[in-house]
Amino acid sequence: MAKRPYDMPTMTSLACFESAARHQSFKLAAAELNVTPAAVSHQIKGLERDLGRQLFRRHHRGVELTESGAYLFIAVQRGFEGISDSVSQLRVRAERTDVVVHASTAVSALWLTPRLATFWKHFPDTIVSQHVSDDPSPPNNCDLSIEYGPLPEGDAVRLLFNGSILALGSKAFKSQHGITCLEDLVRAPLIHLSAEDRDWTRWSDWFEAVGAPEQEGRGFWVNNYVVALEAAQDDMGAVLGWTELLGDRVATGKLVPLVPEAIETPKDFYVRIHPDAPPAAYRLADWLTAPLDRAACSGG
Repeated sequence: MAKRPYDMPTMTSLACFESAARHQSFKLAAAELNVTPAAVSHQIKGLERDLGRQLFRRHHRGVELTESGAYLFIAVQRGFEGISDSVSQLRVRAERTDVVVHASTAVSALWLTPRLATFWKHFPDTIVSQHVSDDPSPPNNCDLSIEYGPLPEGDAVRLLFNGSILALGSKAFKSQHGITCLEDLVRAPLIHLSAEDRDWTRWSDWFEAVGAPEQEGRGFWVNNYVVALEAAQDDMGAVLGWTELLGDRVATGKLVPLVPEAIETPKDFYVRIHPDAPPAAYRLADWLTAPLDRAACSGG
């Protein structure tokens, strides 16, 4: 006979014992388990033989736990409660219609939130909660996370966008510093993004990619992309802008390209579907990527 992985009696005998101990009655336990009182009695006698201890005192009108029985009852009840809690959580997770999405401040403000407003019009019964953090590590309760890096292989990821990276600034900043070419930009103040644990493209990477010399002008650092864009709007410096993470800033003229040069993003923004995500998470992930699919099909 194969050895059991745990040094335990059979689950049938423990289930009979737990029910009989809770009801203080073999008859009521039998009714709950849909078996005969004799079957309950048989299981408990086998359990007592296995343990070498009497678990119940039998009386004419019922049963009561011995000290050993009470000790076992507490342990079994705690174990069953833990199993019950886990099963309930799994059932709720499988049936729920809400989705938790992890995204950075920039992605949430500039890309995801505007799209969720449209998503809710199509799927009003799906509740989407955002966990917004510039820490790239999503919490355990996330169903989807939007990440930046080389696109992994597998069915659990969907490409969102890549696009281009431009050198942007305000019209006033462009005029003030007389920026018309790369040589002018190199000497102008630059806004640098310092994002811990996120491998964002930096000014040095961008200049190298377009074949420009290293920066000569002064610059300053911020650790938040949205703040960097706001600073550029306030004429404080030039900023690198991802075309899909600009909102309406270029369309409304709040920011303008400072030079014609641009580079393709070396990495991708993609959504990762986490294990045990509910069906609604897959629906949202597919919906977020659908505009890209339609654009590709139409040649856009």
